[in-house]
Amino acid sequence: MILRRPFVLLTLAAIVLLGVTFVVVAAARPAQLASATTPELATAEAAPADLPAVSSPAVGALFAEGEHYCTASVVHSERGDVLLTAAHCIHNGEGGGYLTGVTFAPGYHDGVAPFGYWAVSDELVAPGWAASSDPDLDVGFATAHQAGTAKSLESLVGANLLATGTAFEQAITLTGYPDDSEVPAVCRNTTAKQDTYQLRVDCAGFPTGTSGGPWVAGQNPETRLGTVIGVIGGFEFGGDDADTSYSSYFDTDVLALYRQTTART
Repeated sequence: MILRRPFVLLTLAAIVLLGVTFVVVAAARPAQLASATTPELATAEAAPADLPAVSSPAVGALFAEGEHYCTASVVHSERGDVLLTAAHCIHNGEGGGYLTGVTFAPGYHDGVAPFGYWAVSDELVAPGWAASSDPDLDVGFATAHQAGTAKSLESLVGANLLATGTAFEQAITLTGYPDDSEVPAVCRNTTAKQDTYQLRVDCAGFPTGTSGGPWVAGQNPETRLGTVIGVIGGFEFGGDDADTSYSSYFDTDVLALYRQTTART
C-alpha cells in the first residue's frame, strides 16, 4: 500500500509551540453549501522567481530532519503567514499529537529553497481528526515564520484563496512533492465526487510525499495562483494508488479551522 505520508509517530527535533485553545467544531455536518465561501481578501501577486515552468511559488515542501516528507501551500490571510496541508502531515491523529521541528520551503526544487526555509508553528487540526483520525477531516492549517525576515511569506510568494462549499466537479491544477523527487509533480484534470465528504482526481505520479498538495481551481497562468478547494489526504490518507488522489471535502469545518488560525495570528 502506498501512503502519501507514512502514518507513524515521528521523532523530530523539538521546537516550542505557541499555547492555543481549541474551539470544538460541532460534530454534525451541515448540508453542502450552495455556493463557495471565500475569505473576503484579495489574492497577493507573486513573482515566479527561478522556478520550474509549471511550479507555483506558493506551493512547497514540508521538511523534518533534513528530508521533505509532505507538501503544503500558502493561503491568503491578513498577516500573510498561513499554510494549508493535510492534517496527517502535521498531526498523527488518534493516539498521537502534533509534529515538531517542521519547516516549509516554498517553491522548493532541485535541492534549492529559493525563498529559504520557514519555521512551521501554530498547527491546527479538527478535534475529529485528533480524536479518531476521521478521514473526512484530514485538513490542517499552520503558520510560517522566518527569523530575520521582515516581509511576510505571502508578500514574497503570493497565496491561493481558500474556498469551501464548492462544486465536486472542477478543473484543477494538482501539485505535490514525491519523496523520491527534488521537483514537484504537477497535473491538471477534473475532480469528481468520491462520497459526501470526499473528492477524487485521477493524476499519475503522486506517491508518498505528495500529501497536502493543493487542488487549485482557476489557476492564473502568470502568477500560478488560484483558489484551493482541496488537498491530497482524506480517504486512505490520500490514496493507496499513486495515480488517483483524494481530498476531504472543504466544508464549514475547514472554514472554521481557517478562521481559528487567522484569529490567532
